[in-house]
Amino acid sequence: MDKPITAPAGAERMASPWLGTLHREYPFYHEPYNQAPSANLDRILKSWIGKLTANVSPMSIWMAYVDWLLHVQYSPSKQQELLTDAVRKIMRLSEYELEVAQDDPNAEITSVTPLPQDKRFADPAWRRWPFNVISQGFLMTQQWWHRATTDVSGMSLHHEEVINFIVRQILDMYSPSNFLLTNPVVLNETLHTGGKNLLAGMQNAAKDWEHAINDTHPQDRTEFKVGKNLAITPGKVVYRNRLIELIRYEPTTETVHEMPVLFVPAWIMKYYILDLSPKNSLVKYLVDQGYTVFMISWKNPQASDRDLSLEDYRRLGVMDALRVTIEETGAPHVNAVGYCLGGTLLSIAAACMARHNDRRLASMTLFAAQVDFKDPGELSLFIDESQITLLEAIMWDQGYLDTKQMAGAFQLLRSNDLIWSRRLNQYLLGRAEPYNDLMAWNVDATRMPFRMHSEYLRKLFLDNELAEGSYCIEDQPVALTDIRVPIFSVGTLADHVAPWRSTFKIHLLTDTEVTYLLTTGGHNAGVVSPPGHPRRSYQVATSQHHDPYVDPDIWQSRTQRHDGSWWPEWERWLRKQSGKRIEPPPFGQVLYNAPGKYVLQP
Repeated sequence: MDKPITAPAGAERMASPWLGTLHREYPFYHEPYNQAPSANLDRILKSWIGKLTANVSPMSIWMAYVDWLLHVQYSPSKQQELLTDAVRKIMRLSEYELEVAQDDPNAEITSVTPLPQDKRFADPAWRRWPFNVISQGFLMTQQWWHRATTDVSGMSLHHEEVINFIVRQILDMYSPSNFLLTNPVVLNETLHTGGKNLLAGMQNAAKDWEHAINDTHPQDRTEFKVGKNLAITPGKVVYRNRLIELIRYEPTTETVHEMPVLFVPAWIMKYYILDLSPKNSLVKYLVDQGYTVFMISWKNPQASDRDLSLEDYRRLGVMDALRVTIEETGAPHVNAVGYCLGGTLLSIAAACMARHNDRRLASMTLFAAQVDFKDPGELSLFIDESQITLLEAIMWDQGYLDTKQMAGAFQLLRSNDLIWSRRLNQYLLGRAEPYNDLMAWNVDATRMPFRMHSEYLRKLFLDNELAEGSYCIEDQPVALTDIRVPIFSVGTLADHVAPWRSTFKIHLLTDTEVTYLLTTGGHNAGVVSPPGHPRRSYQVATSQHHDPYVDPDIWQSRTQRHDGSWWPEWERWLRKQSGKRIEPPPFGQVLYNAPGKYVLQP
């Protein structure tokens, strides 16, 4: 049985006049977990610093800069290499200028080609003088700085990645595509419309500023609304506690599979990523295939929820939902599905259940979910001791990590797509931002409670306890190798949150049958891939627990590619884990209709 959760040692408030003053200034003051009372002065200062630095630790940036600067200064060979490269690029650009001035067709041979994902200079207008010279100069500068910030002898890998990332952000900010006078596409549009594009851009900027000032919900700007055309698959809320509502969806077939499906979505975003508009709803797709589907809808935490822990999320989230799902259906087993952080939490719960010989799971599916955080992609740029300490100070002050504070980090990871191209289209070209159901969901973020997020960052991201077998529940470590149910794991090729090679490590960390599927798309768009979606493909292969390990790149080169959506492939696998067809079990307790109340919390 799960033990009640108690606050860690040192978490009690201490009575003193000084602390009374502190409580008046910071009404949500608690003793920091496992820290002395004197550390709160540090947290107050760091919280103030975070407000001035967009929640980025200046100490972390400074240490990376000093590491890079000192090692470059004491690397004469690197200096010589950079000087030689600079001279070579200046000469190459001069040669290119002469060639394009003479309209030489061979000029394209000496030009620098942007990376495949860089679409800033794809328009033919960039091939005209002087814009071709401007764009080439920028690309050469970009190449030089990449060389200057990588392969510096003696520099730590983390600091190298941080400095390289910062330089890329600065260069992206000053890209010629971002300015009226150096962007031929914008100039052409301005001449063609008589400047109407700039007027429309000013109106778009004014609307964005108005929403920012009034702090209105982002979905207020769109026609997409939860309960109206999002999250409208019919269902009932059958259970509610202080952390979750559990939704059970109504059947649409005469018979259903015996084993129900329980979704554990990430709590960083709202659950209806899996129940968007009907044509993009994975929930509706499964219900129409004859599955009894349950969905966890997480509460959007407030400051009063600051003490919710990662263990609370396991116990009040996964375990309570699993219990109610079985009570509602009478099924002996459940097919559990975890998405992103929800998949990580589900893996922890499954390992704990295996340790206690709890056999209520029939299978486990992971969508873009990591269980090993050694290589978490560019998110690791924001994860070190200094940065986590700053975030803890901010959360200690507020009681949670705000949605805007998280969104900024994710936008920086894809700044060209999510920041600069958006400003180009909206503010310079004057085009209205196209919205779809996935984009509407993407801006509907949630907060993260102080204690849980601190534990998640430290135990999983920083210390990688789950992969290393030191993550404890009830003072005992849990091991993923104890899991014996079949696993279906989905990775996405362009995932910047959970890189697919990181999710592929599920093969190394479990001792059971693993079916791994790699699909095109990103962290969200790759998962929302209904049948009929254009330009989709996937690879899939199953390995038994006794099969030899295959490297992810070798696996990718050897595994057959299939065109189309991966949903039917997963459904065929799920069908094998779901038992016979039966009449739909009757509903038990019904609280209110889906989508419930937690999902509507701002």
